[in-house]
Amino acid sequence: MSTSARPPVYLDHAATTPMLVEAVDAMTEHLVSRANASSLHASGRRARRVVEEGRERIAAALDCRPGEVVLTSGGTESDNLALKGLFWARRAADGRRTRVLVPATEHHAVLDPVHWLGEHQGADVELLPVDRDGRLDLDALRDSLERDPGSVALVSVMWANNEVGTRQPVEEVVGLAAEHGVPVHSDAVQAVGALPVSFAASGLDALTVTSHKLGGPLGVGALVVRREVDLQPLVHGGGQERDLRSGTLDAPAVAGFAVAVELAVKQRVEHADRLGALRAHLVEGLREVVPDVVLNGPGPQTWETERLPGNVHVSFPGCEGDSLLMLLDARGIECSTGSACSAGVPQASHVLLAMGRDDAEARSSLRFSLGHTSTRDDVDAVLEAIGPAVERARAAKR
Repeated sequence: MSTSARPPVYLDHAATTPMLVEAVDAMTEHLVSRANASSLHASGRRARRVVEEGRERIAAALDCRPGEVVLTSGGTESDNLALKGLFWARRAADGRRTRVLVPATEHHAVLDPVHWLGEHQGADVELLPVDRDGRLDLDALRDSLERDPGSVALVSVMWANNEVGTRQPVEEVVGLAAEHGVPVHSDAVQAVGALPVSFAASGLDALTVTSHKLGGPLGVGALVVRREVDLQPLVHGGGQERDLRSGTLDAPAVAGFAVAVELAVKQRVEHADRLGALRAHLVEGLREVVPDVVLNGPGPQTWETERLPGNVHVSFPGCEGDSLLMLLDARGIECSTGSACSAGVPQASHVLLAMGRDDAEARSSLRFSLGHTSTRDDVDAVLEAIGPAVERARAAKR
């Protein structure tokens, strides 16, 4: 099959994964609903039933109580609600609690809100160091907590990193914070469906999950938050979602979200095993085609315990990641770079910089993220295209 005739090879599941047929069906069934789930008439009650049944399914999949599931528009809103809501509530209870502790490798949905709190709300933001694989330095966290525990508002640590796939020691973080009565939030957007995630067992106070990473619709997610946790709302209005998140609920989206998270958790082991095999094939092939390629994050020796199964994040010395991205895109291969782009200006990945890479290394990376549609043929297409792409990208820099 020619490159032009072949459908795109989609390896950007960490950004958004295509919707599952089951989630499409669940969402479509309710799209013609004409009622607001807050209305008291029969149509409103039917819409409310869709929402509450969805909430129960989400709660069962995440091992939490239905009343702990606060429905939102997705991961970014959930992170903002957790971080700002916890900070405001803790500071209101004790004005000394202004320190916010987060690893330097967090997603911008966490970093940007905490920096905003620092610039506009008097928060003292501490970015915690990580090791060469992106794993949080627990000694640094311990030292920061013990330095003045009464001044700490909260800790936030993502369950698994979105760029390099590194799993964070959530259990240890919760244990350290609990010694000082400090609440912990985790962005588990990348982890649910790929790793075992139990809210009840984790000891967390709040956890972020979103639908479109799991094969559900865009624009819906949840913040799981313990009922006894004091949280200030971001959005005021109709008082929906325990007064923590006002706004008319999207019943069809909730139905699709519920089906997606339920299936993702149910099929997790089989899914992870399949992606792990594809990951190994991709990494081995990349090393054969481009011998000096650098794997970022945990290596094969610790993949099973330290890394997301579908994540391959690599640097190609002497290349610009953006150039490689476009060269691969021209061959029908869709992935992402390890860098952010602000106002059209490429920037080195803050994750790789925090892991000790220099600017050139941080700008030479690509992320291939595998998902439920990924096949061995997809991986082989990458391996066929990457050699010539690297040669052209290196030539362009000379």
